[in-house]
Amino acid sequence: MDPESFLDLANQVIKLKMYPYFDIAHSLLCALAVREDLGSGAQAFSRKHPLSCWLSTMLVIFAGGMVANGLLGEPILAPLKNTPQLVIGTVTWYLVFYTPFDVGYKVAKFLPVKVVAAAMKEIYRAKKVYDGVSHAAKLYPNAYVIMVIVGTLKGNGAGFTKLVERLIRGAWTPTAMETMQPSFYTKASLVASVIFVLDKKTDLISAPHALVYFGIVIFFVYFKLSSILLGIHDPFVPFENLFCALFMGGIWDSLAKLLGKGQPKEETKDTKKIN
Repeated sequence: MDPESFLDLANQVIKLKMYPYFDIAHSLLCALAVREDLGSGAQAFSRKHPLSCWLSTMLVIFAGGMVANGLLGEPILAPLKNTPQLVIGTVTWYLVFYTPFDVGYKVAKFLPVKVVAAAMKEIYRAKKVYDGVSHAAKLYPNAYVIMVIVGTLKGNGAGFTKLVERLIRGAWTPTAMETMQPSFYTKASLVASVIFVLDKKTDLISAPHALVYFGIVIFFVYFKLSSILLGIHDPFVPFENLFCALFMGGIWDSLAKLLGKGQPKEETKDTKKIN
C-alpha cells in the first residue's frame, strides 16, 4: 500500500462513528465479561437478582466515563444520559442472560462473532482513550499526568471498578484492585495515553495525527486478537520483569539472597571447627 492510500485509510478510521455498531460490540463484550465472571452460577444469579445483574453490567459498560468524571469533578452519572447507548446496553444484557435456550450467550461466545466484536471493541477503546486525553487537555492544558490518567481510565475503566461491580453482586474481593495487578488493557491504555499526549502537546512525534491514531488502533486490535486466537495475554511482562530487575531492586535482592545463603554455611563450618 502506498503512503497516500495508507494515510487515507487512517483518516477514514479516525472518522468512524461509534454509534451504533461499536457501541453494540462494546456492550456485548461487557455483558459477556460479567456473565463469565459469575461463573457456573450466572444463570441462577440472573434469575434471582436481575436488578443487581443489570446494575453491575451497566457499571462495566459505562465505567470509564463514570470514573473519569468523578476524578474531574463532573457528574458521575452523566454517561447514563446517553439514552441510546443505555438502551443498547440493556438489550445486550438481556440477550446474554435471558434469551430462550441461552441462544444469546452461545452466539456471543461463537468464535467468529467474538473475534469481530473484540476487534470493534478495541477500535472503540482507542477512541475512548483519545477522547479522555483530549477532554483532560481542555480542562488542564499543562497537566500531562492528568491527561494520561484520564485516558487510561477511559480506556479500561471496568478494571478499576471491578471491586464495586462485584460488590453490587454481593461478592467482596478486596484483592481485585487494578492498581495492584494491572491488566494488559490498563497497560496498553496507559501507553496509548502517553503517545496521544506526546502527539498532542509536544513535537517529539512528527507523524500526522491520523497515522498515530491508526497505529494505536492496530496495536490494540492486534494484541486483542492475539489473546483470543494465540493465547498471548500480556506482551508487557518480559519488559516489566527486566525493568524491575534493573531499576526496582530485583537484581540487588537476588544478590542479597545469594550472599545471605552463603553466609550461614561459612558460620556453621567455623563453629564446627571451634567445637
